[in-house]
Amino acid sequence: MVKRISLLGATGSIGIQTLDIIKGHPDQFQLVAFSAGKNIETTKQIIRDFAVPLVSVLSEEDAIHLGKEFPQIEIVFGDHGLVQVAAHADADVLVNAVLGSVGLRPTLEAIKQGITIAIANKETLVTAGHLVMKAAKEYNVPILPVDSEHSALFQAMNGEKRSEIAKLIITASGGSFRDRTRDELKNVTVQDALNHPNWSMGSKITIDSATMMNKGLEVIEAKVLFDIAYDDIEVLLHRESIIHSMVEFQDTSVIAQLGTPDMRVPIQYALSYPERLTRQNAPRLNLAQIGKLNFEEMDYTRYHALKLAIDAGRAGGTMTTVLNAANEAAVSLFLQQKIGFLTIDELIERAMNEHESLSDPDLETILHVDAKTRNSVENMVK
Repeated sequence: MVKRISLLGATGSIGIQTLDIIKGHPDQFQLVAFSAGKNIETTKQIIRDFAVPLVSVLSEEDAIHLGKEFPQIEIVFGDHGLVQVAAHADADVLVNAVLGSVGLRPTLEAIKQGITIAIANKETLVTAGHLVMKAAKEYNVPILPVDSEHSALFQAMNGEKRSEIAKLIITASGGSFRDRTRDELKNVTVQDALNHPNWSMGSKITIDSATMMNKGLEVIEAKVLFDIAYDDIEVLLHRESIIHSMVEFQDTSVIAQLGTPDMRVPIQYALSYPERLTRQNAPRLNLAQIGKLNFEEMDYTRYHALKLAIDAGRAGGTMTTVLNAANEAAVSLFLQQKIGFLTIDELIERAMNEHESLSDPDLETILHVDAKTRNSVENMVK
């Protein structure tokens, strides 16, 4: 049976790789709707490559332009367009690969339609994970992780009793600046930060990897997805990015998931689950060639953003919303060269210190806190 896929964020790094998987397995997957942002030329090519009935873009102007060129399909736009794509009536699986907390409402609407969620958008779970998991339970909808670390944990836990899990071990490459001290980061450039040693990712995620905020968001996401206490989640520096994460059990056994640093592997696993599909001409892991794997304890002083994320997770409520919104705003300012690299952490910490967390927030409260935090961070810089 062919799985019908709706895709949020089709022109981003994860989106393009998802399209590669769909294209490589036409007997298994069919793209029925997708959203894009401002990259209209790539959007046009995707429309040509995949006979989709529904496409959403960011602006009304682009929607009108595309509608004239492709009158046979429905073109929508904005936040409402994202929801229409996510909750498409013909979709079996939603791949949420859009950037930032904008993916939250579309995910909730897709869950209400009984659509399986393949989540590559960690900000959705960080911002309002309790709402997503509650809705998933209510509508009996699977949430399948696409992040390489969470896919690794998911695979390592497969068939195991959750009550027998002792600890989750999430690995981190260390990002672009893993060989620099904190003092050496004061004058790094945007281009320096975007030069990741292992992975090919979008600019925002690459900056998050350099600050280690990406790993902090992943710790919160792991807590949400697997309902494991923060005390039982460890982050380990692993430069090679070969072991994507590990699970330690009560009998001291450790199960690890290994593979080449290629996002197509966890993307395909989420789409094909519970089956595994052949990956033609894909590089195979050669451990003899790699020779050895290295591990180091995490330095939470050096990677202050990681500590801030775990602090926010422990605080709970709207504090994780503030963490994510402040980080998105600060990273945007850094990419615009309006602030220095270390200022990212400073703005996040200030936003957290100024916020009094609200427990068990509803969607409207979360969206209000999110918007307020972004505005506050902007004003801090002004």
